[in-house]
Amino acid sequence: MPKQSELDTRFDWKKIAYLTLVSRAIDALEETKLLPEKKVIYQFSARGHDVAQIMLGSLLDHDHDAAGAYYRSRPLLLSLGLSLEDAIASPMGKSGGFSDGRDIGVVCNLPRKKGAAVLPMSGDVGSQYTPIAGWAQSVTYHRDVLKDDSYKGSIGVVLGGDASAATNGFWSALTIATTLKLPMLFYIEDNGFGISVTSEKQTPGCNIAANLASFKNLLILDGDGTKPAEAAKLLGQAIDHARAGKDGPVLLRLTVPRLSGHSGQDTQAYKSKELIESERARDPLPRLKQYLVPAQFSEQQWAELEQKASADVARALEGALARPDPELSTALKHTFAEAGEPAQMGGLVANGHTFPKSSEEVQSEPTRTNMLTAIRRTLEVELKTNPKVIVFGEDVGPKGGVHAATLGLQDMFGAERVFDTSLSEEGIIGRAVGMAISGLMPVAEIQFRKYADPAQEQLNNCGTMRWRTANRFAAPIVVRMPGGFAKCGDPWHSVSGEVLWAHAVGWQVCYPSNAEDAVGLLRAAMRSSNPTIFFEHRHMLDTPWARRPYPGDTYLLPMGKAKIVRPGSAVTVVSWGAFVERCELAVQQSGIDAELIDLRTISPWDREAVLASVKKTRRCLIVHEDTITAGFGSEIAATVAKESFFNLDAPIERMAVPDIPIPYNMPLMESILPSVEGIAAKIAELSEF
Repeated sequence: MPKQSELDTRFDWKKIAYLTLVSRAIDALEETKLLPEKKVIYQFSARGHDVAQIMLGSLLDHDHDAAGAYYRSRPLLLSLGLSLEDAIASPMGKSGGFSDGRDIGVVCNLPRKKGAAVLPMSGDVGSQYTPIAGWAQSVTYHRDVLKDDSYKGSIGVVLGGDASAATNGFWSALTIATTLKLPMLFYIEDNGFGISVTSEKQTPGCNIAANLASFKNLLILDGDGTKPAEAAKLLGQAIDHARAGKDGPVLLRLTVPRLSGHSGQDTQAYKSKELIESERARDPLPRLKQYLVPAQFSEQQWAELEQKASADVARALEGALARPDPELSTALKHTFAEAGEPAQMGGLVANGHTFPKSSEEVQSEPTRTNMLTAIRRTLEVELKTNPKVIVFGEDVGPKGGVHAATLGLQDMFGAERVFDTSLSEEGIIGRAVGMAISGLMPVAEIQFRKYADPAQEQLNNCGTMRWRTANRFAAPIVVRMPGGFAKCGDPWHSVSGEVLWAHAVGWQVCYPSNAEDAVGLLRAAMRSSNPTIFFEHRHMLDTPWARRPYPGDTYLLPMGKAKIVRPGSAVTVVSWGAFVERCELAVQQSGIDAELIDLRTISPWDREAVLASVKKTRRCLIVHEDTITAGFGSEIAATVAKESFFNLDAPIERMAVPDIPIPYNMPLMESILPSVEGIAAKIAELSEF
């Protein structure tokens, strides 16, 4: 039993004890009342994890600290200022709180301009790691490049269970943090289980800290999270090392018992009676009391803390129950940024950034340039005019990208602003998310569209962030993504598949067909408050047809505004990307007075332009490279069929790739791509219908 003088004075032990008692009271309330009454549907207890987690939160006291957490992290949020009423109301889906009823109540967030923020959690496992790696890298960028001294000593902390250390996100973030020596703490709460799966099936040897002993630039700490003195010492050591910001990140593994099922529905039938009893014997709350009474409190004072916690939770429950359900009319709000309503955290606008003048007016140079050069010049201009722009991905540095779109940019702007990453698309996108939340404008390159598949989880979570947090957070990033057929095809580098991103919530999707549009759309994406997929078709990067005069350093195109490439009255032809070229050649070959529309963006897409054209021509042909089944042409066709049904004099037609990958052999590839001759024949057929 420690004496008063032996207690670690870094910690406010009264507050830690109170918040632990509050956390236990909320868990008990949910388990015994709100879950049985079906007022809470998803219930996850933090009992056993709570004491050390609250101690950790009490040390996150710098202006720009941030934490990434998971479904058992409510005690951390309580220690950082989460109100008791929000903590109780959010799991009930009441108005306000983490998400205004949009997300399950254990998927939390805590926006703060000053003081530790908690980045939006996700319902998937392990996706919290790489955004915090991005936050930690942004700390160094704000501090060292932007010379903002308020970031000195700030860190990123990520919490995860032992099972999450088996995920791609964990290993990707560990690689990022150790290779860059980031001010980051990996806090692993090891309770021995991943739902019902024991540690030996998750982590060889059941100890991730021991397994990482050979990692360079990583301080490894390991201990018992149920012993307050030991946990306090290790937490203090971990935080101090991370804040020093010189020798790399820290991994702190603390063993804790999970004094509940994985969730409220879990009976723990897979645990023996003896195991459950041994876990209860390791409950950190009685050990905390033993540590503090009588060294810090008397028995009477402890009892008063218990009474206060109970009364405060009861009062918060009354307030939570009195909250109305979310207003039904708001369900569609905040999918995208809305004028005058910036997110509380995330993006340039939310951080007061202003942009130079832009215009749709073209200021053409006398010579034509290819799309590749146009993209490079646009990146260069935005890097010059906005110090918060950073460009990164695999091979984008000295090599200049596998397509040479970033060639020379690292020489101009330095390796802090244009840099190579490790080979992990999860890490590229996840870190971009953390950087965007910190107020930077990350432009991430995925080398080929197919390579984005490992980052699908991060991309989806980024797109839904604004909606699921009810505009508390947003992560406006730009993801440059080459793809499509080129000098040859193949199933890996020639994927188009843009409909995936049109279907994804919250994403803008740009698909330029030429150099001029590439400039206007890329600049718009880099100044937008929404995340954007910027699709760079490989065939169009250097094809003569796509070359245009550079339109100027202020040229910007609005999202969702199509271009009438060729006006006409006989047939409406709608396309985007590489097939705009083929469609234009086909119209010329057909001799038909067809109107050709280049959508330029498919999310949002210009419905009005297409419908106005169909009203005039009374016929519609849609041509694209994505496979035909459920391709974006289906959405256009459905819209035209509904909105222009009485204007049509012929069936709506689609031409696209059959439902197979793009072949490698050139004749095979051309045999499955819509050809100029085939498109011309279809235009003629429709005009005569």
